[in-house]
Amino acid sequence: MCSEVITHCATEKSLLNRKTPNRHLLRWQIGRQEHRNSRNIFNTDGNIHQTADGLSILPLPNNIENSSYIPEEASPQIPIEGISVTDLNTTFFE
Repeated sequence: MCSEVITHCATEKSLLNRKTPNRHLLRWQIGRQEHRNSRNIFNTDGNIHQTADGLSILPLPNNIENSSYIPEEASPQIPIEGISVTDLNTTFFE
């Protein structure tokens, strides 16, 4: 049984056809070898591809209406107590 995968990611298709991938892509290629003869990968243009995957969807705003809302923590402000200005030429090189 051969399934069809329609994607707008040309890298997915080119990864299987690469002869000598670098070490970073090698483990991805080995993982894809398991499905090499069980699926056909078709590449379409991103504008034509109507069903976007989770990574292609625009992010939701971080507000209270969003179910995964994360309140932004205010960074603690540390007050500056004093500034010391030194002329290096007179201090170290006299």
